[in-house]
Amino acid sequence: MSQKKRLAVFASGTGTNFEAIVTACERGQIPAEVAVLVCDKPAAAVVERAARHGVEVFAFQPKSFPSKADMENAIADELDKHGIDWVCLAGYMRIITDTLLSRYGGRIINIHPSLLPAFPGARAVEQALAYGVKVYGVTIHHVDQTVDGGRIIAQRAVPYEGHDLDELFRLVHAAEHELYPATIARLLAGEVS
Repeated sequence: MSQKKRLAVFASGTGTNFEAIVTACERGQIPAEVAVLVCDKPAAAVVERAARHGVEVFAFQPKSFPSKADMENAIADELDKHGIDWVCLAGYMRIITDTLLSRYGGRIINIHPSLLPAFPGARAVEQALAYGVKVYGVTIHHVDQTVDGGRIIAQRAVPYEGHDLDELFRLVHAAEHELYPATIARLLAGEVS
């Protein structure tokens, strides 16, 4: 029997996608284990979620590093220490640069709350609602040097014609929590590239 793949999840906030990934791993829906949470906000709620699941946390203050390259090298060293196979960004609100990409490029994926290439970057749901789109969605993509521009792995449409931002967020999050674990499982099984 092959050894389970080891995942790192990067998050900056409440950690609902982190929770969806960890739970799917615990239930055997993803043939992997979340070995470490990487968090740039030590007081974020996701840190508590990790503790409840027994997942080790690498939390840090970005300003404690002399440069972004130093920060990303420290992150990559932590990933190496845990033998990480794949990195899953889940609400990590920092742009990944060549420093981390040079060590983990091709093995970093992200979830974004829009149907890319529409509405890349921050506040995508709010931008889409203000624009008046009728079909929202989520995208899982490889991470490269561009902001939300890496090769798309999977997408799911979220039809909504209302105007309530909270309701829209609820629908988008529900789609994320289903699509991200399923896509990670398919990626690890070699069903998607």
